[in-house]
Amino acid sequence: MLQRIQTIYLILAAGVSAGLIFVFPLWETKEGFIVYAFEEVLYLSLFLGSAILSLIAIFMFKKRKLQFVLGRLNIILNFFLLGFFVYQSLNVSGETTVSEKGIGMFLPIISIVFLALANKAIKKDEDLVKSVDRLR
Repeated sequence: MLQRIQTIYLILAAGVSAGLIFVFPLWETKEGFIVYAFEEVLYLSLFLGSAILSLIAIFMFKKRKLQFVLGRLNIILNFFLLGFFVYQSLNVSGETTVSEKGIGMFLPIISIVFLALANKAIKKDEDLVKSVDRLR
């Protein structure tokens, strides 16, 4: 069923991963050049991969276990993305390249929160179905 609460969480996670990368910058260099996620191929592919996984998980509503696994894979993907951002921000010593961090570096955290809420709702649905099957 597409009207479940996990669908809303997954749509929000996909929106954060695919839409907000065009709005919020990742960082600003010392020269004043603003870097967005869609300008870097690695970051763009990871963000779009996260959004695609969220959209695929929405349409797996009849297979709740697979939907749950896709949510977990998406959380792992966002942790890798967050790790790349932390590495990028800590790798440069003396602030030679990255001068000011942007709000875009925190987008994977927001996406992880929505995905965790979606997985919690999926687990709740699965437990409800299991309890009804026990009564039969």
